[in-house]
Amino acid sequence: MKKADRALIVSTTLEKYYPKTPVPLEHKDHFTLLVAVLLSAQCTDERVNKVTPKLFKLADNPKDMSQLSPDTIYSIIKPCGLGPKKSKAIYELSHILLSSFEGEVPADIKALEQLPGVGHKTASVVISQGFGQPAFPVDTHIHRLAQRWGLTKGKNVVETEKDLKKIFPQSLWNKLHLQIIFWGREFCQAQQCYGIKCEICRATFPKRSLPFSHKKP
Repeated sequence: MKKADRALIVSTTLEKYYPKTPVPLEHKDHFTLLVAVLLSAQCTDERVNKVTPKLFKLADNPKDMSQLSPDTIYSIIKPCGLGPKKSKAIYELSHILLSSFEGEVPADIKALEQLPGVGHKTASVVISQGFGQPAFPVDTHIHRLAQRWGLTKGKNVVETEKDLKKIFPQSLWNKLHLQIIFWGREFCQAQQCYGIKCEICRATFPKRSLPFSHKKP
Protein backbone atom coordinates (compact mmCIF):
# COMPACT_ATOMS: atom_id res chain seq x y z
CA MET A 1 0.00 0.00 0.00
CA LYS A 2 1.34 3.43 -0.95
CA LYS A 3 1.75 6.21 1.59
CA ALA A 4 -0.90 8.26 -0.20
CA ASP A 5 -3.39 5.41 0.20
CA ARG A 6 -2.66 5.15 3.90
CA ALA A 7 -3.04 8.91 4.27
CA LEU A 8 -6.47 8.72 2.62
CA ILE A 9 -7.54 5.97 5.02
CA VAL A 10 -6.39 8.09 7.94
CA SER A 11 -8.10 11.32 6.88
CA THR A 12 -11.33 9.56 5.86
CA THR A 13 -11.59 7.57 9.08
CA LEU A 14 -10.80 10.53 11.28
CA GLU A 15 -13.37 12.70 9.52
CA LYS A 16 -15.99 9.99 10.05
CA TYR A 17 -15.33 9.81 13.79
CA TYR A 18 -14.52 13.47 14.45
CA PRO A 19 -16.34 15.77 12.00
CA LYS A 20 -16.15 18.52 14.61
CA THR A 21 -12.93 19.35 16.45
CA PRO A 22 -13.50 21.65 19.43
CA VAL A 23 -10.33 23.04 21.00
CA PRO A 24 -9.81 20.91 24.15
CA LEU A 25 -8.14 23.66 26.18
CA GLU A 26 -10.63 26.11 27.67
CA HIS A 27 -9.86 29.73 26.81
CA LYS A 28 -11.57 32.96 25.83
CA ASP A 29 -8.96 34.77 23.76
CA HIS A 30 -5.45 34.51 22.32
CA PHE A 31 -3.71 35.25 25.62
CA THR A 32 -5.59 32.67 27.68
CA LEU A 33 -5.05 30.13 24.89
CA LEU A 34 -1.32 30.85 24.86
CA VAL A 35 -1.07 30.36 28.62
CA ALA A 36 -3.18 27.19 28.53
CA VAL A 37 -1.09 25.66 25.75
CA LEU A 38 2.11 26.53 27.59
CA LEU A 39 0.75 24.82 30.71
CA SER A 40 -0.24 21.71 28.74
CA ALA A 41 3.37 20.69 28.13
CA GLN A 42 3.82 17.31 29.83
CA CYS A 43 0.38 17.72 31.39
CA THR A 44 -3.12 16.58 30.47
CA ASP A 45 -5.67 18.98 29.05
CA GLU A 46 -8.08 17.94 31.81
CA ARG A 47 -5.66 19.07 34.52
CA VAL A 48 -4.92 22.33 32.72
CA ASN A 49 -8.65 23.04 32.47
CA LYS A 50 -8.96 22.59 36.23
CA VAL A 51 -6.08 24.97 36.95
CA THR A 52 -6.65 27.82 34.49
CA PRO A 53 -9.99 29.08 35.91
CA LYS A 54 -8.23 29.84 39.20
CA LEU A 55 -5.35 31.56 37.42
CA PHE A 56 -7.52 33.54 35.00
CA LYS A 57 -9.75 34.71 37.84
CA LEU A 58 -6.72 36.61 39.13
CA ALA A 59 -5.27 37.56 35.74
CA ASP A 60 -6.63 36.86 32.27
CA ASN A 61 -4.60 39.44 30.37
CA PRO A 62 -0.91 40.37 30.09
CA LYS A 63 -1.22 43.52 32.25
CA ASP A 64 -2.80 41.77 35.22
CA MET A 65 -0.57 38.71 34.82
CA SER A 66 2.56 40.86 34.82
CA GLN A 67 1.51 42.28 38.19
CA LEU A 68 1.45 38.85 39.80
CA SER A 69 4.68 37.43 41.15
CA PRO A 70 6.10 34.23 39.68
CA ASP A 71 5.57 32.64 43.10
CA THR A 72 1.88 33.50 43.04
CA ILE A 73 1.52 32.06 39.54
CA TYR A 74 3.44 28.97 40.64
CA SER A 75 1.17 28.41 43.64
CA ILE A 76 -1.77 28.04 41.24
CA ILE A 77 -0.22 26.14 38.34
CA LYS A 78 1.86 23.73 40.44
CA PRO A 79 -0.43 20.74 39.65
CA CYS A 80 0.49 21.06 35.95
CA GLY A 81 4.12 20.10 36.56
CA LEU A 82 7.27 22.02 35.68
CA GLY A 83 5.76 24.79 37.80
CA PRO A 84 8.83 26.97 38.45
CA LYS A 85 9.78 27.06 34.78
CA LYS A 86 6.23 27.62 33.54
CA SER A 87 5.39 30.32 36.10
CA LYS A 88 8.54 32.27 35.22
CA ALA A 89 7.74 31.97 31.50
CA ILE A 90 4.15 33.20 31.95
CA TYR A 91 5.36 36.14 34.02
CA GLU A 92 8.09 37.10 31.57
CA LEU A 93 6.06 36.68 28.37
CA SER A 94 3.32 38.88 29.86
CA HIS A 95 5.86 41.68 30.29
CA ILE A 96 7.16 41.17 26.75
CA LEU A 97 3.66 41.27 25.27
CA LEU A 98 3.11 44.60 27.01
CA SER A 99 6.44 46.14 26.05
CA SER A 100 6.79 44.82 22.51
CA PHE A 101 3.31 43.92 21.23
CA GLU A 102 0.97 46.45 22.90
CA GLY A 103 -0.45 43.71 25.09
CA GLU A 104 -1.55 41.54 22.17
CA VAL A 105 -0.47 38.01 21.27
CA PRO A 106 1.28 38.25 17.89
CA ALA A 107 -0.27 36.36 14.99
CA ASP A 108 3.19 35.36 13.79
CA ILE A 109 4.73 31.99 14.55
CA LYS A 110 8.31 33.29 14.54
CA ALA A 111 7.44 36.04 17.00
CA LEU A 112 5.64 33.55 19.23
CA GLU A 113 8.63 31.24 19.24
CA GLN A 114 10.74 34.02 20.71
CA LEU A 115 8.56 34.28 23.80
CA PRO A 116 9.78 32.58 27.01
CA GLY A 117 8.51 29.01 27.35
CA VAL A 118 7.01 29.00 23.85
CA GLY A 119 8.59 26.48 21.51
CA HIS A 120 7.63 25.59 17.96
CA LYS A 121 4.89 23.18 18.97
CA THR A 122 3.20 25.63 21.36
CA ALA A 123 3.47 28.44 18.80
CA SER A 124 1.98 26.18 16.12
CA VAL A 125 -1.01 25.32 18.33
CA VAL A 126 -1.71 29.00 19.06
CA ILE A 127 -1.37 29.95 15.41
CA SER A 128 -3.67 27.16 14.24
CA GLN A 129 -6.28 27.04 17.01
CA GLY A 130 -6.22 30.72 17.93
CA PHE A 131 -5.67 32.49 14.63
CA GLY A 132 -6.83 29.86 12.14
CA GLN A 133 -3.56 29.93 10.23
CA PRO A 134 -2.45 26.59 8.73
CA ALA A 135 -0.03 24.71 10.96
CA PHE A 136 0.54 21.09 11.90
CA PRO A 137 1.71 20.91 15.53
CA VAL A 138 3.38 17.56 16.17
CA ASP A 139 4.04 16.25 19.65
CA THR A 140 5.32 12.83 20.73
CA HIS A 141 1.80 11.36 20.53
CA ILE A 142 1.21 12.42 16.91
CA HIS A 143 4.77 11.36 16.11
CA ARG A 144 3.99 7.88 17.44
CA LEU A 145 0.75 7.50 15.49
CA ALA A 146 2.26 8.81 12.25
CA GLN A 147 4.90 6.11 12.54
CA ARG A 148 2.35 3.40 13.26
CA TRP A 149 0.33 4.42 10.23
CA GLY A 150 3.31 4.51 7.89
CA LEU A 151 3.07 8.24 7.23
CA THR A 152 6.65 9.02 8.26
CA LYS A 153 10.03 7.51 8.93
CA GLY A 154 11.02 10.61 10.85
CA LYS A 155 13.29 10.12 13.83
CA ASN A 156 11.85 13.13 15.66
CA VAL A 157 8.86 15.46 15.73
CA VAL A 158 10.53 17.96 13.39
CA GLU A 159 10.97 15.39 10.62
CA THR A 160 7.49 13.99 11.19
CA GLU A 161 5.92 17.45 10.91
CA LYS A 162 7.62 17.98 7.55
CA ASP A 163 6.37 14.59 6.30
CA LEU A 164 2.78 15.17 7.40
CA LYS A 165 2.72 18.58 5.74
CA LYS A 166 3.81 16.96 2.48
CA ILE A 167 1.21 14.19 2.64
CA PHE A 168 -1.89 16.16 3.60
CA PRO A 169 -3.28 19.31 1.94
CA GLN A 170 -2.77 22.50 3.91
CA SER A 171 -6.52 22.96 4.27
CA LEU A 172 -6.67 19.86 6.50
CA TRP A 173 -3.70 20.55 8.78
CA ASN A 174 -5.45 22.34 11.65
CA LYS A 175 -8.29 19.84 11.87
CA LEU A 176 -6.12 16.76 11.42
CA HIS A 177 -3.89 17.85 14.28
CA LEU A 178 -6.83 17.65 16.67
CA GLN A 179 -8.40 14.60 15.05
CA ILE A 180 -5.20 12.58 15.44
CA ILE A 181 -4.95 13.61 19.09
CA PHE A 182 -8.56 12.59 19.74
CA TRP A 183 -8.03 9.25 17.99
CA GLY A 184 -4.89 8.48 19.94
CA ARG A 185 -6.60 9.14 23.24
CA GLU A 186 -9.64 7.05 22.41
CA PHE A 187 -8.44 4.17 20.24
CA CYS A 188 -4.66 4.08 19.73
CA GLN A 189 -3.04 4.54 23.12
CA ALA A 190 0.68 3.88 23.49
CA GLN A 191 0.28 0.90 25.80
CA GLN A 192 -2.94 -0.62 24.41
CA CYS A 193 -3.00 -0.64 20.62
CA TYR A 194 0.70 -1.22 19.86
CA GLY A 195 -0.05 -0.57 16.20
CA ILE A 196 -2.11 -3.74 15.70
CA LYS A 197 -5.53 -3.25 17.28
CA CYS A 198 -7.28 0.00 16.32
CA GLU A 199 -9.23 0.44 13.09
CA ILE A 200 -6.68 2.71 11.42
CA CYS A 201 -3.68 0.54 12.34
CA ARG A 202 -5.43 -2.55 10.97
CA ALA A 203 -6.54 -0.75 7.81
CA THR A 204 -3.14 0.79 7.02
CA PHE A 205 -1.19 -2.39 7.81
CA PRO A 206 -3.60 -5.34 7.55
CA LYS A 207 -0.79 -7.92 7.58
CA ARG A 208 0.99 -6.55 10.66
CA SER A 209 0.80 -9.10 13.47
CA LEU A 210 3.52 -8.02 15.90
CA PRO A 211 3.60 -4.82 17.99
CA PHE A 212 5.10 -1.92 16.07
CA SER A 213 8.57 -0.78 17.10
CA HIS A 214 8.74 3.02 17.31
CA LYS A 215 11.59 5.36 16.67
CA LYS A 216 11.67 7.56 19.75
CA PRO A 217 11.74 11.36 19.24
